[in-house]
Parts: sequence; C-alpha cells; structure tokens
Amino acid sequence: MTIEQIDRTDFGAAWQEWHREHERQLADPHGFLAVTGLYWLTATPTRYPGAPGAWATDEGGPSVLLDKDEELLVDGHAVRGRHRFGVIPEREERRASFGDAVVEVAKRGGRDILRPRHPDHPLRTQFTGVPAFTPDSRWVLAGRYLPFDAPRPVRIGAAVEGIEHIYDAVGEIEFGFGGETLRLTAFGGWAPGSLSILFTDATSGVTTYAANRYLTVEPPDEDGAVVLDFNRALNLPCAYTDFATCPLPPAENHLTVAIEAGEKTPYERA
Repeated sequence: MTIEQIDRTDFGAAWQEWHREHERQLADPHGFLAVTGLYWLTATPTRYPGAPGAWATDEGGPSVLLDKDEELLVDGHAVRGRHRFGVIPEREERRASFGDAVVEVAKRGGRDILRPRHPDHPLRTQFTGVPAFTPDSRWVLAGRYLPFDAPRPVRIGAAVEGIEHIYDAVGEIEFGFGGETLRLTAFGGWAPGSLSILFTDATSGVTTYAANRYLTVEPPDEDGAVVLDFNRALNLPCAYTDFATCPLPPAENHLTVAIEAGEKTPYERA
C-alpha cells in the first residue's frame, strides 16, 4: 500500500472496523485479559493458583504431575499422572485445558513460565474497550525501509524485571515528521515480509502507555517504500496486565516527538 492508495473518504470507517476487531481479539475467553498469574518454573515441583498439578522444569522442558482426581486435555487428549511438554523454544508456547480454563506453558527470556487463563477473570469480564485518538489520515506517513545486510541481534529489556529479550533487527525505517528526518529500528513482523516497530514518544506516560506501543508495517515495495499508519499503533499486553513479559523498545526508538495517534493508556491502567 502507498499513501496514494489510501481511501481518505472511508478512512475513519475502516479504522473503526479494524479497531473493533482488535478489541474482540483482546476479549477472547483465553486471551491476555484472562491471565490470572505469571509463575516461573523451577526444578522443584510446585502447585500454583489457578492450575491443576505440580509443575517443574529441567533440561527436558516443563512437566506437570497431576493428582488422581486431576486431568488436563493436551492436543485434544486427556492426560493424567505425569506429563512432559518437551523443550519449548523461546517465544513459543504450549496450551492445556481444564474445564473452561487453559494453562499456557511457555519460554520467555530463557526461562519456562506458567500462565493460567480463566474466562471469568475480572480483567476480562469488566473489559469495556480501548481508548484511542480519533483516527486522522494526517498520521499516515510515507517512509523508506533501509534493510541491514544481515539481521542484527538486539538485546532489549522486558516489562517484568529479571529477564531480557533478544530480537533480530532487520533494518531501519526512515520517515519525515515536523521537518525532521527520523529513523526507527524495525523487527520482522508476523506476516511474511511485514515489519514491526516498538516505540515510545512524547505522549508515553501522559496519554499513552508509558512502556511501549507497537506498529505493524506492511511489506516494503520493490523500492523500499513503506506506509506508517500511526492510527494503528497498539498497546502490548503489558499495558493491561502485570502478567505479561512484553519487550521494551530499543533506545533508538524513543521518539522525542508526540505521536498523537493510535491507542491510549488502557482504562485498566488509568
């Protein structure tokens, strides 16, 4: 997509539809608003609130020991007694269900974690949506993608103390704003060829969440042209819950200008 391809007439309506879909995803029965705890697994089998069994981890990955009256569904199959989840790669997860709840077993910052997710968690049941700036097409900016010769591992902080994340930066995005030329380090996005930007700006901690926001950028064209639609800047899960391990922006992505577009500080944090 280019700046010229944006439909200015239907811009607000398209944004509203996009944002409603994002809010529906946030309110998923087993999404981040349903997380009731964050537990760091150790070699000692331990029972944690909101999850059946005693959980531990070792070189073979996380495992659970269930009592006789306990059961988990893993990949649609009932498991009892001891179950091993195997070694989980960084930033991946496994899920098991029990009743209407699930438990997430994952690896973050090199450590195995456990996060129960219950649909009746008040953070989810009381969710009323996400405040945001009024969409405005002037916040749709043209940029240029400057790829690195090879991805560069970048060590960045996390929303929780004690861990760090390592992400591969794939290049920089250069764009003009307020008479300045700005650059942001970009990481690979979820969709093939897309880019992802973690950033803060002069609104952070004032009208937007202090720690971070992120923006997805569609794949560059053959000349490296990209479109930055800051109206679609989103909060990460850590903006809503203390049980998220979200990455923080690299130092060079702390903008001194005010990006008055996209999502604001969630009501839950206000």
